Amino acid sequence: MTSVAAEPWFSAPALTRVFNLLNADGGEARVVGGAVRNSLMGLPVADIDMATTLLPDEVVARAKKAGIKSVPTGIDHGTVTLVIEGAPFEVTTLRRDVETDGRRAEVAFGSDWKVDAERRDLTINALYANAKGEVIDLVGGLPDIEKRHIRFIGNAAERVAEDYLRVLRFFRFFAHYGSGRPDADGLRACAKARSKLGTLSAERVWSEMKKLLSARDPGRALLWMRQAGVLSEILPESEKWGIDAIPALVAAEQAFGWQPEPLLRLAAIVPPDVERLEAMAKRLRLSKTEAAFFSAWAKAPRLPAVIADTAFARLLYRHGSNGLDTSLRLALAASRQKSENDPAQLAETGRLWGLLGKTENWQKPAFPLTGADVLAAGIAAGPRVGEVLAMLEDQWVEGNFNADRATLVARLQSMV
Repeated sequence: MTSVAAEPWFSAPALTRVFNLLNADGGEARVVGGAVRNSLMGLPVADIDMATTLLPDEVVARAKKAGIKSVPTGIDHGTVTLVIEGAPFEVTTLRRDVETDGRRAEVAFGSDWKVDAERRDLTINALYANAKGEVIDLVGGLPDIEKRHIRFIGNAAERVAEDYLRVLRFFRFFAHYGSGRPDADGLRACAKARSKLGTLSAERVWSEMKKLLSARDPGRALLWMRQAGVLSEILPESEKWGIDAIPALVAAEQAFGWQPEPLLRLAAIVPPDVERLEAMAKRLRLSKTEAAFFSAWAKAPRLPAVIADTAFARLLYRHGSNGLDTSLRLALAASRQKSENDPAQLAETGRLWGLLGKTENWQKPAFPLTGADVLAAGIAAGPRVGEVLAMLEDQWVEGNFNADRATLVARLQSMV
């Protein structure tokens, strides 16, 4: 019998307390989903989700009697979160689908573990572990875990039609856990349903894409998304730009110790075009911070083949480091890949590495003058104050920030 009983998270007192609470008086609870899957794959476990035969109201009542905090995080759909010593346990009543439309499901509560398992999306996500730690597989998930095979439960087309977000989840789980080629039935079902992705909310689509792009190496998943026509459906910007830069970027991340950054990886597969990226940000409803990332990158100046340190410092001052940092990382990844077959490229790789280091350590110098200084020099309040201040700042920047306050005040006096 496959077991997770030896896993450190399974023997935690808080989980034992949840089992004791929900398994008493005829109830039954099991750990389900990610914790079981990750343990069997030798991966870290973050959250622990539970399934139970008890109705949500009964879960809440038992928690209250035991002095355990309960939060009705999704009580209409059967989910209550129990919080024990700061650790959350999401507890969901067994369910069956009554009606689905590809975006949402109407569910009814039940007590049949097999029915509950079969309504889930992928076989590797529908494994349970009981209070003894014994893994219960009702959908053939254990062989798929061993083969790292990402497969829909039952009929792939039916699973996708229940919730079209499963198209993206299929590729996301393939990126994180899959090996070899994607399941053929799943790939066909996703390709046929790609036009339905437009019926989903932008927030759900972008959330899935961010998770996919956070995988250690999303390259193969993106390749199959492109093959299935899914990538161009949600990211038309990538259609003529391609995903060829991803392998080089992933290799650079691993070589330089960079953490995977979804936004940088997205930048690698879309063009640095201000108008198109603004449209993308609006369509996917990116956050202000995320939209600003792409705006800064698209507006950043393209670097010449040779640039002096002083000239680069002026660029950083005028344009900021964010957009230049993105451009340099992408350029460095591409250059590093080329240098593997062309030793002459090593010099360019070294140059880009040096510029990136300057970008990362950049601290913007403070311009010594303010509008108050211009007013004090005798210039009347109005647009002229800003014009004079800008002229002096330009002179200061072009002089590589060397002029001190006294020199700039003298210049100001001469201008007046």
